[in-house]
Formats: sequence, C-alpha cells, structure tokens
Amino acid sequence: MRPVRPNKPKKLDPVLRARGAMRPVKPSPKLGQHNPSKLAAPDEIAGPRAEAEAAIAEAKKAHDRLVQAIDLLPEGIVFLDADGRYILWNKTYAEIYNRTSDLFQPGARLQDTIRIGVARGDYPDAAGREDEWIAERLEKLFHPSGRHEQKLSDGRTILIEERLTDDGGVIGLRIDITDLKQREESFRLLFDGNPVPMIVCARDDGRVLGVNEAAAKHYGYNRAAFEQLGIRNLQAYESEAPWGDEQSGDEQAARTWKHVRADGTLIDLAIYSRHLVHNDQPAVLLALMDITERKRAEARLAFLAQHDALTGLPSRSLLRQQTDDKLTKMRRGSEKIAVLVLGLDHFKSINDTLGHGVGDQLLRGVGKRLRSILRQEDIVARLNSDEFAIVQGGLARPEEAAQLCRRLLQAIADPYLIDGSTVTIGATIGIALAPTDGDDAEKLLKNADMALARAKKETRGTFSYFESGMDARAQSRRRLEIELREAIQRDVLRPHYQPLIDLATGRITGFEALVRWPHPERGMIPPSEFIPIAEDTGLISALGRTMLRQACSDAAKWPDEVSVAVNMSPLQFRAGNVLSLVMDALKQSGLPPSRLELEITETLVLEKSGQVLATLHALRALGVRISMDDFGTGYSSLSYLRSFPFDKIKVDQSFIRDLAANREAQAIVRSIVSLGKGLGVTITAEGVETEAELRCLRAEGCHEGQGYLFSRPRPNVEIVGLLQAQRDAAGLPSSGKALVA
Repeated sequence: MRPVRPNKPKKLDPVLRARGAMRPVKPSPKLGQHNPSKLAAPDEIAGPRAEAEAAIAEAKKAHDRLVQAIDLLPEGIVFLDADGRYILWNKTYAEIYNRTSDLFQPGARLQDTIRIGVARGDYPDAAGREDEWIAERLEKLFHPSGRHEQKLSDGRTILIEERLTDDGGVIGLRIDITDLKQREESFRLLFDGNPVPMIVCARDDGRVLGVNEAAAKHYGYNRAAFEQLGIRNLQAYESEAPWGDEQSGDEQAARTWKHVRADGTLIDLAIYSRHLVHNDQPAVLLALMDITERKRAEARLAFLAQHDALTGLPSRSLLRQQTDDKLTKMRRGSEKIAVLVLGLDHFKSINDTLGHGVGDQLLRGVGKRLRSILRQEDIVARLNSDEFAIVQGGLARPEEAAQLCRRLLQAIADPYLIDGSTVTIGATIGIALAPTDGDDAEKLLKNADMALARAKKETRGTFSYFESGMDARAQSRRRLEIELREAIQRDVLRPHYQPLIDLATGRITGFEALVRWPHPERGMIPPSEFIPIAEDTGLISALGRTMLRQACSDAAKWPDEVSVAVNMSPLQFRAGNVLSLVMDALKQSGLPPSRLELEITETLVLEKSGQVLATLHALRALGVRISMDDFGTGYSSLSYLRSFPFDKIKVDQSFIRDLAANREAQAIVRSIVSLGKGLGVTITAEGVETEAELRCLRAEGCHEGQGYLFSRPRPNVEIVGLLQAQRDAAGLPSSGKALVA
C-alpha cells in the first residue's frame, strides 16, 4: 500500500463531471527544481532540503502507522479522493473484493473498477441493467444516505456505509454480513414456514412488526389487519403485554391469555416470548400455542373428578363437601337435615336381561326424575352403580323426610320408555337425620346405607329410618370380616363332608364338601354367617380356591367309586380362572376328573355369559361333572337346562321339607324327577331329614338324597371310618385307600 502518485488528469464520466469533481490542479515545483530567476547559495539550499527530507520521513512514518492501524480493523476501510480515486485501503477491504483486487491501484478510479466488476459478473444485481446499476451506485458514492447492501456473485452480502470528507473525498466502510443475512434468512424461513402461529411485536407498545402465515390463518386476520390491530387489541381482556418485563434475550416461561379471533370466538393461548432486535428496534417474538381444547379437556376432567360421568350428578366426594357445608349452616340454626340413600331394586336383572345400554339410559332417567322432584337447594348425587344419595335441608320435623321418600318412590316407579320398550323399576330408601344420627357427611351416609340395607332385607319398595342398633350390627359384621380374612390367610377353615346316598341301594356315592370355620372364641361359625361376607368382600375367591384343593386332596384317598362335590361361587367364574384352578387342583391331588363334581347356582346360568358357558363346556370336556344346585328357587326356568347339559340337578330343600304332607311339593318333585329321567340327568334331593320324606322320594323315583337323616357334615378323619363301616356292612374287603387317614 502506498500513497497516490500525481497522475495526468483524465476525462471523467458525465456523472462525475456533472458534480464538479474535476478541479484545476496548480502545478507545484518539484523539490530542488532549478529556478534561474532566483539563485541560492549552497549552504542556503542545504538547510531547507534537510528539513524537507525530515518532514517527508516523518510523514512516511505517520503513513505507515496509519496503514498498520487500519489493517488491524475487522471491517474493510477505503479512502477515495474528490475524483473518486483510490488513496488508501486495508487488507480486509482487499479480501472482501478478492475478485477485483488486481484493479486496486493508487490513483485508480472506483467507477472503473465498478465497470470492470459489472462486466465480469461480480455484481449479480446489475445483470440486465448494467448502466442503470452503475449510475445508482455512483449516486450513492457522492451523495451518501446511510447504509446499503451489496450482493456479490459468490453469494456474499456486503454492508456499505460511506461518508464525505471535508475536502470532498469519501471514507467507505465495508462489512461482510453474509452470515448475518443467512441467519436472518433462516429466521425468516423458520418464522414464515413455521406451523406454530408466531408474531413479532414492538417491545414498547405491542405494535405487530411481523406475522407468519400460520398466525394469520389461525386468527382469521390478514397481515395488514394484524399490523393495524396490535397485540393488545387481540387480547380478550384489558391486561399487560403477554411477555415479561425482563430485558434479556432468554426465552420467557409461557403465559396464558385469552385472545379474540376474527370471527369473535375466544381462544386460550399459551404464549412463549423471546426478546430480540428486529429492524434495529427492541422487539419480542411470540410463539402462540392454542390450548383451547386442552383447557376444555381440563375443565371436563375437573368436572368428572367431582361428578358422575353417566348422569352428570355430583359424585361421592362432592356430595361430602356439599353436605358438610349444609351441616355447618345447620349448626347456626335449629333446622334438621335428612340424608337419604336410595337403591334401585333388581337393577342387575335389567342389565342382565336388557343389556347395559338400557341400564345406562335407565340410570340417566332416574337421575333426571330425582332432580326434577327436589328443590334447588337440595343435593342429589350418584354413589355407585344403582345407588343415589339425596340431602334434604330445612327440615322442621322428621316426617318431612318420609313425605319426600314417598314422592321419590312414586316418581321412580312410573314406567320409562327406552328404545321403544317400557321399563319399570322400584326403589328402596334408607334415612339418616342430622344431628341425631351423625354430625358429619360420612357418618350420615354410612347410617343411611345401613337403614337401606335393613329396608331391602325386610320389605323392598319402602323406606326405613336409621336405628342405633344397626351400627352395632355393622360393627360386628366388620369385625367378622377382619377375622375371616385372617383365618383364610392362616388356613384355618376346613372342609367337612356330607354324604350323598343312592336311594335305591342306600350306598354312599360321594360327598359334598361344605366349608367350616372353627373360631377360637365363638366355636364353629355357620357358613350362613361368613359366606355372604366372603361374597361381598371378594374373599370368596381365595376361600373357594383353598376348599377346592383340600377337597380334591382328601377325595384322592377315598375309594375309587366315591366322588366329591365342591360348590363354586359365581364370582369365581367371573374372575375367568376357574378352569386353570380346577386343572391345578386335580394335578396336585392326582384325583381323576370324573370323580370331581362342581356345583353351581342358577344365578350363574342366569347371566348367560359366553365366557361362563365356554368354561363349563371346557370343564365337561375335561371329564368334570357339573351340577345345578338349589334348583327351583330364584329365577329358575326350564330354558336354563337348554343352555348347558348338566349332569345333576339338586332339588332345593324347601321343596323336600314336610314332603309327605305337602301335595304341591310332591307334584313339583314328581315333575323334576320326570324331567331328569327324560334328560338323563341325576336328581338329588337336599335336606332329607325324616323317614317319611325318604319314602316319598323313593316312591317318586328320586335318584339321590342328602341330609341329616343320613349324616351331618363330618371332618375328613371321620369319613374314612364311615366308608369302612359301609364296606363292612356289605361284606366287602377293606379298601386300602379307605384305611388311609
């Protein structure tokens, strides 16, 4: 780099000439040039020459320092004289214009380098409009208006800033902003093409500076409308800007706002903000996540957390809260509160016969009727499948609760029209009064439920008030449940066996296994006390599994012609693992399947479950015999015998009791025996206790008998002796198996 040497003036372009860029240059004599008009003495000349040379040397040093200084700058620097000629430039400037660096000569004109660069294709924006582009560029050179950008053919973008000097020259600044432009382009592509609605706003007043297509489409406004509205006018309510006051560029946590779309609908937005600079001004980038559906879902979940999904009525948790609120108000006055628990009668049979769809519609209908009868201040809630709770406040007398019960029972009893069919159902109600029967919601509900249980047990379709003795019975039942659970875990319960007698020969054909509970304090607890508890609490599954394994193990040691019958609960079949339980018990005991008989109730057949029937057929295929127990009670129907080919039918003991004196019972037994013979099914009479009953059964041709007349249920240790006594009486040799204890 070196200073410009004086050149002979050249003709300028019309653009430069029009600006008066050519100026007359007054020639100055060279240092030491002979001037005949004035002669100087040698020592007069030597002094000024030395001073001039010293000045030149100092100027050169200053020039070199200037060159070194501007070479350190990261920006490109160029100095032009008033004629637009190169005076000085730094390395960065030369590197920026590397394709035209051969033209950078002191004294060369910028317009010439520009023309050559255009001809060489260095400036893609000049293509097709070369002269116009050059004129615009030179106009910017001598009339700088600030910054402008210049694109080069290799893809780079150069930011140019030029200023005039006092002597008419130009100082130019060049910055390679290619990376910056690429980042801006990437941001633009990410912004415009982003499927997430995004808006750029002025940080001070919320003016919309930019909006992407996703936001315009989501809001329903065009971009011009966005710019007119501003972000604050999109907010549904008067509030601060949807971004924090932080001045950093870090992303801010989401804030939730309600905005208005062009069609007037409200939407919920989670707005994420990030501070940035947009077109040299502080701005905020907003990413708008529409959470309207999520908020609706959350509201729905919040509703369902405290309401029944089927009927829309409050759930038990909300009922407790609302009831406690009423109790708090009650304590301030003298009024009473009634808590009613209403249970539908025989709702399960409707589900089983008409289907769960009809059952659901029936429950919704019941809920609507209850709500229509009650006052606005009363509470109605659904507790479980077929039970509802009603809280009635403002009672002056207990009789007012009874009046409400009568209205409720009458309303529910009216027929329901469901899917073109008429459905009727009844209800039973238990009543607890506050503060007499309790001073908190949970206790009142518990007491009303106990009153309901008594009403169902005594007379369905009515209502019953809670009595203090009910709680004592409930506590006793709870204690029994705890003790039963412990007894099952400790394997305390044992099967006792009652013989089945062939009425024609008098021989024992098998035994029915009946569970017994020897309690350390209460003695032998009858099954009628603990089996219902086991059914209600689900303990029947563990109990049934234990009894099945023990019965098979005991029977395996009996003579080969003696079978064992085990009762199976419907709950065990609903669990879906009966087949595997039976196969496991047979395998562990070694008992042949033909010596095992499973007794099921008509309730199980009533369900007509495909799974139950498939399990029964699989058991029959295995060789196990299936017996229908308690035939003639409940919902018995001859059509059930067509659902599954039973091996045995056991006539309920209610038909056997006083059989000799009851002609209707004799006719029923006669019909059942005849039916059994026609179907090839063994008929067994339960509960035979007198010789007269035995004679009648033999006269009717009944196959088997079971009851106290023959034997009470006995532990297994006594069964061995009983069988041996039978063999001795018949004169048969002892069976090795029978002698095994």
